[in-house]
Amino acid sequence: MTTSRLCPPPLTGAVAAEAEDLLRQLAAEGHLPADAAAQRVKEMTDELTATGTYRQSAEELLHGARIAWRNNPQCVGKFYWKGLEVRDCREVGADGDESALFEALVDHLRLAWNGGRVRLLLSVFAPSRPDRPGPRVWNGQLIRYAGYRRHDGSFVGDPETADLTEAVRRLGWRGEGTEYDVLPLVIQWPGREPRWFDLPPDAVPEVRVSHPDHPWFERLGLRWHAFPTISDQVLELGGLRYPLAPFSAWYTCTEIGARNLSDTNRYDKLPAVARGMGLDTGRDRTLWRDRALLELTAAVLHSYDQAGVSIIDHHFATKQFVRHEEREHRSGRGCPADWSAIVPATSGSTTPVWQRRYLPTRVLPNFSPQPVPWASGDAEG
Repeated sequence: MTTSRLCPPPLTGAVAAEAEDLLRQLAAEGHLPADAAAQRVKEMTDELTATGTYRQSAEELLHGARIAWRNNPQCVGKFYWKGLEVRDCREVGADGDESALFEALVDHLRLAWNGGRVRLLLSVFAPSRPDRPGPRVWNGQLIRYAGYRRHDGSFVGDPETADLTEAVRRLGWRGEGTEYDVLPLVIQWPGREPRWFDLPPDAVPEVRVSHPDHPWFERLGLRWHAFPTISDQVLELGGLRYPLAPFSAWYTCTEIGARNLSDTNRYDKLPAVARGMGLDTGRDRTLWRDRALLELTAAVLHSYDQAGVSIIDHHFATKQFVRHEEREHRSGRGCPADWSAIVPATSGSTTPVWQRRYLPTRVLPNFSPQPVPWASGDAEG
């Protein structure tokens, strides 16, 4: 494809420029014939002139979303970007029906769960328009545990969600006060009051953590939800912004064992694991944290395998990432990556990404964080 073949009257403005860039990219990668891309530029010119926005085709949405994942520097699992499934939910709840949005989000979780064989799945809801921002959820992930802040500054549950938990409680939700209360989904159309919905149990599969060599491990009562579904990122695609585009994948074992259950500002379970192992926790020189971290991560991997739930280890994940990087270079593309996000939280120096260096280049299309809505004017309705 040559640039001269995409030369109808150029689109104007940032939206138009990003729209044409997306079409050029789709044509260059073989997803769209050059002549069809040129025709689409003209169609979008007319639609933008008439309405101030435009509607992307299903093919543009599918391939553009896959490229957005490929461009995101935070994910170590991008080797599989071509396998991402995309659900077109742009018409769901477009009349402002939060209940319809909730049902579609529950369907997303059930489809992604897939009986334990977790699917790479993205659901894309209505984009923001010049006259109306799109809908969003307050939750950083569709499935998260509540965090209850005590008067003494300690927490029950996940400290990372404490602010969200307090915001949801102000809306009228009441949890049971356990370590693993599943937060409701809070759905909001900007300009309207937020509504919360409890997730049904079958949409929240969980894995209880045990250890292959330590029977006492089960008595710790540890668990985690089966797969992550990121829901606070806006999909920036061809000049349009989709503020509700939840993305599900499978976990890497270190995300749970070496971060969620281990970090001192999360569940902080390493002291309990170390005590169970009979380790001396009175001084750092015994390396009790390191030993407990390894066994907790091993327990997570074992437990997911035993439950038949998709999960990968960090060695496999980083080897696949290097293969992805090499494949991208053969295709004439760079590989945007944030080194601190790609290197695993444990045994980083034993993985092939340790000695590599990456530039977290910001290119479009992509996924971007959004401000928390309960701390902005959106939450006021």
